[in-house]
Amino acid sequence: MHQLFAELMGTALMIVFGVGVHADSVLNDTKYHGSGHLFAITTWAFGISIVLFIFPTICLNPAMAFAQFLLGNMSFSRFIEVSIFELAGGVIGAVIVYIMYADQFKHSYDNIDPVTIRNIFSTGPGVRNLPRNFFVEFFDTFIFLTAIMVIVTIKTPGIMPIGIGLLVWAIGMGLGGPTGFAMNQARDLGPRIAFAILPLKNKAAADWQYGLLVPGIAPFFGAAAAVIFAKFYLGL
Repeated sequence: MHQLFAELMGTALMIVFGVGVHADSVLNDTKYHGSGHLFAITTWAFGISIVLFIFPTICLNPAMAFAQFLLGNMSFSRFIEVSIFELAGGVIGAVIVYIMYADQFKHSYDNIDPVTIRNIFSTGPGVRNLPRNFFVEFFDTFIFLTAIMVIVTIKTPGIMPIGIGLLVWAIGMGLGGPTGFAMNQARDLGPRIAFAILPLKNKAAADWQYGLLVPGIAPFFGAAAAVIFAKFYLGL
């Protein structure tokens, strides 16, 4: 239970940083309104590093937990448990952000497109093309998890959190434009659930078709590809 609650708290903190920075840059009457994607991607990267300094042994991502299951490091039942706690952490983190920015949400309902407000919580494609969107999330996750499996083999203290933060930064800059680089079901589906249940005015549809197919399923395929590459090419 200690490990599971670490997954929950770590994922919640990641979402506080990540969804928080989107609220900060999108909503009216925030200190950093309009700061843009460089500001947002940097906060995601640094925030994940901080989470991993606090909770260094967590997966933080159902796709990573699935990779650990495929590698034989985790039972299937533990993978399910970890994923549930991570998704719950994603919901909790998004609700915390909503509470923190409740006044800014109220000042934005009539001035900001409802889809833009939804995209504070969850990812969405720049161009909706589901097969291509699926491939992007698959490939992003493949690069992400393969690189993490290499980074964690470096035993120098502090390298793992910093390296993974830099990895998130690089993927966000280079590969994040088509879909918003979810690579993680807890990052997308947790806040998407929160968006669906929160009392937001003029709420857009949660777009579960996209959410379940692209950030929901594609990362598992990316995880499987990363495991195959790591085992049979990198020899990990």
